[in-house]
Amino acid sequence: MTAKKPYSTDRNLFHMSFEGGILEDPWAAPPSDMFMLSVSPQDAPDKVTSVEIEYVKGNPVAINGKKMTPAEILVYLNKVGGENGIGRVDMVENRYVGIKSRGVYETPGGTILQAAHRAVESITMDREVMYHRDGLIPAYARLVYFGYWFSPEREMLQKAVDESQKNVSGHVRLDLYKGNVIVSGRKSEQTLYHGGFATFDEDEVYSQRDATGFIRLNALRLRIKALMGIE
Repeated sequence: MTAKKPYSTDRNLFHMSFEGGILEDPWAAPPSDMFMLSVSPQDAPDKVTSVEIEYVKGNPVAINGKKMTPAEILVYLNKVGGENGIGRVDMVENRYVGIKSRGVYETPGGTILQAAHRAVESITMDREVMYHRDGLIPAYARLVYFGYWFSPEREMLQKAVDESQKNVSGHVRLDLYKGNVIVSGRKSEQTLYHGGFATFDEDEVYSQRDATGFIRLNALRLRIKALMGIE
């Protein structure tokens, strides 16, 4: 923190954070010269940058066909993402000690990887597995945020997360444009997406009449509630 830059700055491989000083006013806009990893979306190029990321069991392993270590992937995506104005986050957080605190972040690589990961999961992860895994996200994030990375409960949750990722392998294509990460394609040899069942053009996928009993059973509790006059 300096007189010219009255806020603190911390950087690691995954992101850069800014806190304190003038940023303690949640109404005050971050200074435009504060950001170091990214240009503003308004100043980003007027053309799309496309990247293809490969995942193996939930982990990114290559970009545009080139194998990379996790560190190399983050360095590359931080650069290309920052050049396209991606990854600026301004949020008010709930600290472990019980106070609210504002933080401004730059995480171009993390923003891109999150969108890419979800895209591969969308075609490879079973619906119910995804539902239960998503339910673990707040608990897992809370443990990490509060500093319990080495706790037994985090390790327990990690095993469940790892199990959910065993089939999350494939490729995703992303278009980066003025702060936006746009998924433009995804494919996988372990895909659960079946074109023959997904089509809206055929009548033989399943009988529309099958939905009648399904709707009646699922709505039964609501009908009973209405019949009993319960609001």
